[in-house]
Amino acid sequence: MSDTEFTNPFKITLWDETPYHEQDGGPKLTRVTVHKTFTGRVAGTSVAELLTSQSDEGSGYVASELFTGSIDGREGTLVFQHGGIVDEHDSPTSFGAIVPGSGTGELSGVTGKVIFRHELVTLTMTTRR
Repeated sequence: MSDTEFTNPFKITLWDETPYHEQDGGPKLTRVTVHKTFTGRVAGTSVAELLTSQSDEGSGYVASELFTGSIDGREGTLVFQHGGIVDEHDSPTSFGAIVPGSGTGELSGVTGKVIFRHELVTLTMTTRR
């Protein structure tokens, strides 16, 4: 097994947000479809479904994201599951992983962690040699 870690840019190309619950004095809950384009060692596109909670005191999201393209020259697809919380002081907490068994093609068997922040993804992936 081999571990690789790097940070890679991406651009959000679609943000389609639909509220599903809003109340006075409470959080706004939304469902969001997001499309991204990645360039660099992670090259390709993705589509993600997010559930968000937004209030004056903070916000949070959870997401399942299907990536199609190449990572470090290996072609295929993967599923990232990730999320984050930001409090009223803008202190972020992020988490994420490559879903085990979700890889296809040359990305089959890839596992690891993934963190998304401000149009950068930090990927720590473990591959079988």
